[in-house]
Amino acid sequence: MKDLKITIIQSSLYWENCDKNLEQFSYKISLIKEQTDLIVLPEMFTTGFSMQPEKHAESMAGKTVNWMRVEANKKQCVITGSFICIENGKYYNRLVWMQPDGNFSTYDKRHLFSMANEDKHYTSGDKKIIEEIKGWKICPLICYDLRFPVWSRNMRSSTYDILIYVANWPERRSHPWKALLLARAIENQCYVVGENRVGNDGNEIYYSGDSCVINFKGETISTIVPHDESSETISLSYSELAEFRKQFPVLNDGDDFEIK
Repeated sequence: MKDLKITIIQSSLYWENCDKNLEQFSYKISLIKEQTDLIVLPEMFTTGFSMQPEKHAESMAGKTVNWMRVEANKKQCVITGSFICIENGKYYNRLVWMQPDGNFSTYDKRHLFSMANEDKHYTSGDKKIIEEIKGWKICPLICYDLRFPVWSRNMRSSTYDILIYVANWPERRSHPWKALLLARAIENQCYVVGENRVGNDGNEIYYSGDSCVINFKGETISTIVPHDESSETISLSYSELAEFRKQFPVLNDGDDFEIK
């Protein structure tokens, strides 16, 4: 199976300003000169972590999804990130997995951050998605989901090869962010992509980024610098992943369980 190239964009966000955020990400995507298979954007990349969905929510026919469709087609790669969506009168922190042909899938954040009253404003999702690029299986999740390993758990048949977490994860909790990303990679024998923002939001909460790509051994293989606005394209080796799983098949000894 061919190697996969993933681009992470660590960026500040304009608070609750969709147009300016789309403009800045169009520019940052245009600076990616090498070929890539997947571009990963932060959680709520059009607004920041806003608890005012009634002011900023869009439908699936709105400007954000249309922008993702245009950009994915232009770069001929998948683009993913989450935004504030309204559907059937309910608000969702919704990740969109946009393919270059305009087809897309969605994932609604399962674990809502009650300490910021996210659960009071948004509706929780109950289904994961597993997407494919070049035969690689990829599971995209959102921010607080990282703290709940059962939801992320890979199965004996290796349900996925890459876990992605798009986030607005504050600097004051950067140690758990980094530690849990490492843990998810090691326990699930997969690559993990942690995509986080930088800068202050409208509540004066600061984000240091700490975006990274970690391999199946728990080794960081990206070079993104905390606090900086920057991007990086990383090549992932499937043959190295498959060989490691073959030589050290820990998932074979895992517990069977069912999520209800």
